[in-house]
Amino acid sequence: MLPEEIEEQELLESWLSAKKGGQKVTIRVPKKGTKEKLVELAEENARMVLSKDKERLKREEGRTIGAVKEIASLLGLEKIVRMEAYDISNTNGFESVGSMVVYEKGKPKRNDYRKFKIKSVKGPDDYASMREVLTRRFTHGLKEREENAEAGKFTTFPDLILMDGGRGQVNIALQVLDELKLNIPVCGMVKDDNHRTRGLYYNNVEIPIDRNSEAFKLITRIQDEAHRFAIEFHRQLRGKGQVHSVLDDIEGIGPARRKALMRHYLSLDAIRSATVEELAQLPSMNEKAAESVYQFFHD
Repeated sequence: MLPEEIEEQELLESWLSAKKGGQKVTIRVPKKGTKEKLVELAEENARMVLSKDKERLKREEGRTIGAVKEIASLLGLEKIVRMEAYDISNTNGFESVGSMVVYEKGKPKRNDYRKFKIKSVKGPDDYASMREVLTRRFTHGLKEREENAEAGKFTTFPDLILMDGGRGQVNIALQVLDELKLNIPVCGMVKDDNHRTRGLYYNNVEIPIDRNSEAFKLITRIQDEAHRFAIEFHRQLRGKGQVHSVLDDIEGIGPARRKALMRHYLSLDAIRSATVEELAQLPSMNEKAAESVYQFFHD
């Protein structure tokens, strides 16, 4: 049932009938009664849904594409599609890690997120760690481009690099780009004394941002996401390090047995609660190894 007559009605009826497996489909335009009211109701419902969707899409566009346009305007850039934000995490003297989060058209592109385990820096040195992360990221990207790796992990370069910090972090990024002969705009996401986003540092100038603007909200989301991703990776490594350091101290327990124990028992408390007989039943264990694990936790 339709609200109005359409062209080539018979052709459409024939096609719909074929789609239904040969059962006849008839198109009707009711003129009165219950069926006419039903069609009017369906049309009104469709109009309401479309109106709501338009409003939702307009709000969403303001939060994403509109916010990106505001950022481009603030920085005097012609166009921004892809943004990459970087952060470093190091806590309690444990090894440092770096994070790279990617936003395209104002939305997170999580498949392009990358984690970096810092290799060349000992101790908490954010500047040196950031230099390593950026050097590895763009050196790898240049290599992929030379090899024409269209689907490489680092092939696509950003229109804007966002650093978690101000002048120092921005200068590190600019130095790396200069050494690699790359020309990509870099700005810092500056925080106030309460660790809340305050503004952008670009071309040696701090640019204030209206806290009620969509640009400010997007920058805050990006900064929080880069920090969250780095912290999450750091916690993951710390957890693995703590588990491994405990089990590695047990005589006769190597990488294979350690993995088997954690895969079966899932936690150190569960291993501690197991008996010698239970431990010895694991395929990779024997009675001597089981005795070592038991004694280690109960001595």
